[in-house]
Amino acid sequence: MRACEAELAVTAAAIAAGRVQVAERDGRVVGMAQIAPDGPAAELDKLFVEPDAMGGGAGRALFDWAVTAARHAGARTMTIDADPGAAAFYRRMGAMDDGMVPSGSIAGRMLPRLRMDM
Repeated sequence: MRACEAELAVTAAAIAAGRVQVAERDGRVVGMAQIAPDGPAAELDKLFVEPDAMGGGAGRALFDWAVTAARHAGARTMTIDADPGAAAFYRRMGAMDDGMVPSGSIAGRMLPRLRMDM
């Protein structure tokens, strides 16, 4: 995770712009998502759920928020550069495989890219 620290940082500007959402359970943050809209395209910049909260609906709720927020920003598609362990989740949400891309943090690591048509 240290290698990805800069890439995974959430900025105050992204929060202020309404591009970040959190999921809570019993007053505790269990997940977060961030989108980066750019005209007709958007990127799911981040989506994380605490391991002990997986399977409880937080990931689905955050993904649904991301799709809705991206649509409201004018996007018709959303790309997702996924952790390999999370790609199956995005496929279940309706995203389709769209190749592989290099990791922005770890040299030589390739990530599945998925696309969600909205």
